[in-house]
Amino acid sequence: MTSSPVSLPPQTVQIVVYPGFKALEAVGPLSVFDYANVHLARRGQGPGYVVSVAAEALGPVRSDTAMSLEATQVVGQGAAPDTALIVGSREIERALAASPGLVHWAQTVAPQLKRLVALCSGSFFLAAAGLLDGRAAATHWSVTDLLQQRYPAVQVDPDAIYVHSGKFWTSAGVTAGIDLALALVEEDFGRTLALEVARDLVMYLKRPGGQSQFSMHLASQATRHPGIREVQTWILSHLDQAISLGELASQAAMSERNFRRVFLQECGSSPSEFIETARLEAARRRLEEANNLPLKTVAAQVGFQSEQALRSLFLRRLGITPQAYRERFGGAAQSKPDD
Repeated sequence: MTSSPVSLPPQTVQIVVYPGFKALEAVGPLSVFDYANVHLARRGQGPGYVVSVAAEALGPVRSDTAMSLEATQVVGQGAAPDTALIVGSREIERALAASPGLVHWAQTVAPQLKRLVALCSGSFFLAAAGLLDGRAAATHWSVTDLLQQRYPAVQVDPDAIYVHSGKFWTSAGVTAGIDLALALVEEDFGRTLALEVARDLVMYLKRPGGQSQFSMHLASQATRHPGIREVQTWILSHLDQAISLGELASQAAMSERNFRRVFLQECGSSPSEFIETARLEAARRRLEEANNLPLKTVAAQVGFQSEQALRSLFLRRLGITPQAYRERFGGAAQSKPDD
């Protein structure tokens, strides 16, 4: 006789919004949790998530678009949810000044929660509450410097899609909130369910590039000079090969001296620095996605002659060995709270 599926009590999730919040950062996670419930229902299980929208006052809250969300709960009132997510804003300094109550809410509610999540520039609310002091954190790439300047005790990671530190989760901008929500589903109900949701949303469960939110591919697309942009694209497709300055200059139809000057002007780094960073990112991606790939093979695939060369780069740029990086961020690794 086959036993019926066991339904566990649902996770309560509160999406915290305020005037001018980024609409997609709220709707994206809402959709992730909703799709998770759909798949659980197909398995004959009860809802995994009960999601509500909360604000400092009940009623419609206007986003940064024409859309508003209806707040059915007031933050800080009633039973604390298992997980609270506060979204970001295009004008985070203005939002922070206009909603000081949310900083107090974060300070008060944090001890009661299983998880407290800040999406994009929503990390400023947690930082202002002192909750990220001494912790690694992510935010939108455009305000990483500002977050670090305002809150020097926070260890801002400018390359992270999302960061998990104890009960606190932070993410990069907009769509990274969906990445983070998928990670929460995986933590709560396993990889299979998270993968099913990701397929529904036509997304990677773990997007290529892993921790990098503003990858070299995106950076190359932003380069204005078409010749330099074509060279960057070629570099990213040939990282496993030896790449010389002369070869790159020839492709751009420039002298080496002029090519180096134009490349630095367009990209803010020298060609050799760009290649090194691209190889580091490619190595990180392989370590995150392929736990059984020998380090010697990883090194060769990204253009290093030896495993030691790869190790030296990781230690110099990240302060961690490739093996330790794999253990921390590899796909099979389990995320463990810091406390």
